[in-house]
Amino acid sequence: MNKKTLSLTAEQYKEIIQTMKSGFAGCRPNGRIATALMLEANLGLRISDILRLRLSDIVKDGERYRLSIVEQKTGKARVFTVPLALYQFIRCYCIDNGIPADALIFPLSERAVQKQLKIVCDYLDYHGISTHSFRKFYATEIYRNSGYNIALVQQLLQHSNTAVTQKYIGIQQKELEQAIENHLCLDI
Repeated sequence: MNKKTLSLTAEQYKEIIQTMKSGFAGCRPNGRIATALMLEANLGLRISDILRLRLSDIVKDGERYRLSIVEQKTGKARVFTVPLALYQFIRCYCIDNGIPADALIFPLSERAVQKQLKIVCDYLDYHGISTHSFRKFYATEIYRNSGYNIALVQQLLQHSNTAVTQKYIGIQQKELEQAIENHLCLDI
């Protein structure tokens, strides 16, 4: 785990994706890479697993859709529900771009994604951001939106223990600082 890689804020996430989609002087728009990063931020997968995705990997399971993969980095099986809106987004992206269900959605290298992301982040003057920042953003947002349920985030990321997850999302230090701030007893 790269401790120098930061989690994105919601504002940074939106600005990076929008800038990548629209482009800027000296940099053409790149909707494909923007979409890959959006999926990383919404599925919590590593970019290596996003780049191996096929629409056919998402199967209907009763009333929901399920994604079942083996993580490239860890070799661990991961099965989880894909929200209907996200499945529809992916399906429409594939249809709009003529991508067959059994083809790679993003026939890109990790290096190409990192390179494009660096160009956009340099333009926006963001530092410490990599593709992994989008996975950390997913984890941090899930943590906050679940009422600070670290065990839930641990399970979603398939970490071995909660201490790893706390370090990973960098919440522990923030919580310690907040606890100290909240404890001040200056009114006597």
